[in-house]
Amino acid sequence: MSDEDQFQALLGDDVKPIKIERRVVINKNAADEKTLAHRREKAESEEIKADDPLAGEPIEMVDPLAELSFRRPGVQHGVFRNLRQGKYAVDARLDLHKMNIERARREVYQFIKDCMQNDVRTALITHGKGETREQPALLKSCVAHWLPQMEEVLAFHSAQKQHGGVGATYILLRKSERQKQETRDKLLRADKKL
Repeated sequence: MSDEDQFQALLGDDVKPIKIERRVVINKNAADEKTLAHRREKAESEEIKADDPLAGEPIEMVDPLAELSFRRPGVQHGVFRNLRQGKYAVDARLDLHKMNIERARREVYQFIKDCMQNDVRTALITHGKGETREQPALLKSCVAHWLPQMEEVLAFHSAQKQHGGVGATYILLRKSERQKQETRDKLLRADKKL
């Protein structure tokens, strides 16, 4: 005889479970399909925004022939001048031509993340000027708006003519943790030699 059978035998036949009335009535059909679809869409967009800081921000338009320029505090003048003059080797390139804004946003975000993972310090994004478009310089304006929002980006400037001129942008990225450690190790070895 199992424990459960013994328990039932002790209770007898006249013991019955207590009936409990529900205090809250749940209406399973309270939200219609349209409301559920809206909630689902909003939740998905919030997930994307939490992962990607570039999502959903209003963008200030720039002139198609305008020169883009940005430098965080702490970036040396000489370093920024060399970036502006195209003196650093371009280690990675991204071409945004023929992309819509949403795809370009995802590509820029992923490109910067990939550059950081691969120890790229200088990159080039080709966005075009969009002079013949209905909305000129749309991708260029987006790039000018997105890049300062990413902490990995130390500086950027419109490229030299041989790299696309005002239709492309040089980007200077922070050192990755691996690069910082290598620099510390080099300095430590140099101190020990002295």
